[in-house]
Parts: sequence; structure tokens; C-alpha cells
Amino acid sequence: MSQAPLRIALVGNPNCGKTALFNLLTGARQKVANYAGVTVERKEGRFATPGGRHIQVLDLPGAYSFESTSPDECVTRDVLLGRYAGEAAPDLIVCVADATNLRLHLRFVLEVKRMGRPVVLALNMMDAARRRGVVVDVAALSRELGMPVVETVAVRRDGAHGLIELIDRVGNDAAPASHEASANDTDAHATVRRILAATVTMPRATDARDDAIDRFALHPVLGPLILAAVMFLVFQAVYSLGKPLTDAIGDGFGWLGGVAGAALPDGPLRSLVTDALFGGVGTVLGFLPEILVLFFFILVLEESGYLPRAAFLLDRMMVSVGLTGRSFIPLLSSFACAIPGVMGTRSISDPRDRLATILVAPLMTCSARLPVYALLIGAFIPHRLILGVFNLQGLVLFALYAAGIAGAMAVGWVMKQLRRDHGEHALLMELPSYRLPRARDVAIGLWERGSIFLKRLTGIILALTVLMWFISTFPSPPEGATLPAIDYTIAGYLGHALQWPFAPLGFNWQMSLALIPAFAARETAVAALATVYSVASGDGDIAALGHTLAQNFSVASALSLMVWFAFAPQCMSTLAVIRRETRSWRAVAISFGYMFAVAYAASFITYQIASRLL
Repeated sequence: MSQAPLRIALVGNPNCGKTALFNLLTGARQKVANYAGVTVERKEGRFATPGGRHIQVLDLPGAYSFESTSPDECVTRDVLLGRYAGEAAPDLIVCVADATNLRLHLRFVLEVKRMGRPVVLALNMMDAARRRGVVVDVAALSRELGMPVVETVAVRRDGAHGLIELIDRVGNDAAPASHEASANDTDAHATVRRILAATVTMPRATDARDDAIDRFALHPVLGPLILAAVMFLVFQAVYSLGKPLTDAIGDGFGWLGGVAGAALPDGPLRSLVTDALFGGVGTVLGFLPEILVLFFFILVLEESGYLPRAAFLLDRMMVSVGLTGRSFIPLLSSFACAIPGVMGTRSISDPRDRLATILVAPLMTCSARLPVYALLIGAFIPHRLILGVFNLQGLVLFALYAAGIAGAMAVGWVMKQLRRDHGEHALLMELPSYRLPRARDVAIGLWERGSIFLKRLTGIILALTVLMWFISTFPSPPEGATLPAIDYTIAGYLGHALQWPFAPLGFNWQMSLALIPAFAARETAVAALATVYSVASGDGDIAALGHTLAQNFSVASALSLMVWFAFAPQCMSTLAVIRRETRSWRAVAISFGYMFAVAYAASFITYQIASRLL
């Protein structure tokens, strides 16, 4: 009988390199899911030791303390103690600590030790510690803590060799961490100072290189300018780097649609393949490169250690509008998707600050909006250089992102005026060392996000696109019909019925109809427009979609639609996550209601002004 896998759990403070170590151990052999009943993410992976032992690894959410009430830290604590129904406690806990910042990380190690579970301490980032001149007496530290201690460097291919050997050797025979050294551990701070004095030599408290960079990155004047320049260049790159690949994929699907159309006999099957699959789903797939470019820069900024500094820089401004510096990272995550952004608010301890961040997170321009923006910008905004350097289309894209940010700040300010607590909450957070992003970790992150997009594409987006094709094709027009055939279909009747409330925004019936599937998945708006216009024209060439839209929309209508998507109520999945995170239907109603009102008003103003000026 084969031996059961050894279950180990990786735990540690945020920014300790835990996830990098998880990626090193498991590579692509990992999966992401949620814990039952909560939206806290769990990552599992597998690997085999040289001794042939199969290991199941669980990467738990980062935690500073188990005494906190944040959902992340509660989940980590409960998993380690075996309190989750149907999930036994791990056989071995690997507590990961940043060797360059043991003063902070050892306090959490002592908390893990007091659980009485088998524990191994992985001293990560030992290469960086040595560069700083930090000397750790590993044997003495092991004696002081009463647990095995091993050095790791998660950014090196063989950086976990010692840990794997230790896991292979210890296995299920691991004993609980000794409590002999913890009789006086009630004051964790004093215990950490004693252990550090006995085991660690540090020439200075901080890294000279980090200090030199921070003199500019955290400067009260230069710092915000640098941050603004970084974000501006990211959005320029999304359009400049991703657009050529998007065009190439669009041309490829257009060619495939033409080949399939020529091979199939005229009829519903041909229309389904050319209009729904190649014309609808293929159009959305074409925007994957631009989405991956955005994810790439977010991952690089996260891996480099710059994001916590950006939060520090923005803290004063965000407090002035009723948010906090801790809101920055969840809001930045919302540029990828509002769902992890809302989930990321669990690191905000103050309930009112957390609720405010949850309610404004959907205003950040998520990657699902990017296909809509890219399609309309490409169709209506000319490709022109401003000052000989900046792409006008990229500038418009940046303006749409900026509009979402400005809207979030305005809503936060209004919420601050309505709340009873007008006090300011101090921002206390760790600034990790700067580090070069590891290509492996960035690649795994891109793979995960690309896989999520493709699953949505082959799931809900495909289903909605086929549904849009069906209602845009049937029933057939009656005998003697004088209008285009699509006007007599289910889509035609629905679109015309929906048009009247959106007519003041400049939306025609096709645009109004596309808003329905977009509520399930933003990207589907592009597929819906592509499908409806392909069916109407009998042309499945998606390369011509932008030209078709330019013939059927005015510039004012296109700008109004872009503004609508900048502020409109987020997709159903986000509203469901808001309900699960807040456990309040009232929060869901407030989120949907205020965003609908803001989107309608902003689109109305945009259309009325643009139709008079353009």
C-alpha cells in the first residue's frame, strides 16, 4: 500500500517570501480554490522528495498575529489547529521568516510554536541577509526556539534543498516544538530581544541600498511624482505592447472564421460557428495580451517590494477622502479584478475603513473592462502621437483609469462626511526590502491569471455568447418584412424595449442589449456586440468589427459607453463577494445603487456635452 502524502503548511508574515518558496517547491503542480464558506483563497501543491516521499503543500494566507480578528489570520489559525470540518491539521508546519528582519518575524514564530504542533523554521532570504552582513547562528537559534531551523533562498533553483532534506528526514515522526525555552515567552517582545542577542549579529538595522532608494521613492515631493509616472507608463504599455498582439489574434480568428464559413453549408450551424464562436468568443480572446500586460506590471510591482511604499505615499491623501493607506493594495488589486480587491480588504482592521474600501473597489477599472475600452478606443480614437512620444489611444485609456480612481476618491469623501467616526487611523505596515522580481514567480502568476480568463471564456462567456447568437437569430422575419432580419428576433425586441431608458445616454438598441450579458461578465459586452453585428450584417469577419461600430455609433455615444463602463455596477460575481465579505444585503444594495446612479449621470453628461462639441 502506498504511503499517504505528508501534509505540510507554509505560514509566515506577509512579504517573507512564503509564496515564492511555495512556487519553488511545487512549480506548476498547484491549484487555487477557496475555503468552504469563506472567500479566503487557498493554494495547494505537490512535490516528491529525493527519498520518494510525496508531499502535499498548503500555502496559507500571510498573518502577523493569531490574536487579530481579520478573516485571513483566523483562517490560517483554524487550519493549523485542525478546526476546519473535513480537514485535518497539517502533519508539519513550516514557518517561513525573513532572515533580514527577524526582529519582526520571530514574534509570529513564537505564536506558531505555542500551538504545540510540529514546526520547522525556514530562514528565508539568507542570501540577502549575508549581503547585509547579518550573521545567524542557526544551531543556537534552533536551541533557543526548540525547533529545527533550516536556511532557504526561495529565488534560487536549489534554494530549498536543505528544507526538502529536512522534511524527508523528519516526516510524520516530527515532534511538537519544544516548550522548554518558552516558559517566559508571555512577553514576546522581550523574548525576541533575548533570542536575537544570543543568536544574531547585525551591523545595522536596515539595508543601506534600500535606504538610498527610499530617499527618492519616499520623498514627500519626488515620491508621488515617481508613483504617478510609474502608473502612467503601465497604462501606456498596456495599449502600446498589447495592441499589436491583439490585432494579430483578431486577424487570425477572422481568417479562421472565413475558412470555417467557406467550408460549412449556409444555415444555422455556419452562423453559430462564424458569428458566435469566431466572431464573439474569438473577439474577446484577442484581448488576452493586453490583460496579461497589465497583470505583468502589477506582479512586477508587487514582487519588487514597491507596492507597500506606494501605500505609504498615498496614506495622507487617502485618509483625507475617508480611506486609508492600507486601502491602496486592495484597490490596486481591483485593477486586475474587483473580486480579489474586495477580498484583500481583510487586511484592514478597522470595520468602517474596510467597508468603505469594499464599496469603492469596484470603481477601479478591472481587466474585464479592458476589452470594451480597447475595442471602442481602437474604433473611435485615432492612432496619433502627442508631443511625439505618447500614444493618444494610451492617453485615453489612462484617462478612463483615472476617472475610476477619481470616482473612488469622491465616493470615499462622501462616505467620510456621512460616517460618525471622523478620526484618522494610523498606518502601521512593514516596508519589505527591494528585490528583483523572479521570472519564475511572475510566469506562474501570469499563467494563473491567464488560466482564469480562459476558464471564464470557455465557460460563462461562451455560454452567454451562444445565447446572444440564438436570440439574435431566431425567430426568422415574417413574410414581407421590410426591416433588417435581426429586428424581428428576440434580441431585436429586447433591445428596442431596453433602449428608451438609455436613449438619453446615446445608446442604440444594440448597445443597450449588450449591457445585459455584461452584468454577468464584462468581457461579454464585446462578444455580444460582435455577435449582434455579425448576425445583422451576415459577416463574421471580426477584424471589421471596429469599422462596423464606427459606422453605427457616434463618437459621443462611444465616449458615453466608455464612461458607463467606468462607473457602472460591477458584475454579479463581485456583488456576491461583497455579500459574503460583509454578510449584508444592504451593502450590496448600496454598492449597486450608487454605482448605477453615478454611471447614468456621468454617461448622460458625457453624451450631452460631446454631442454638442464633436
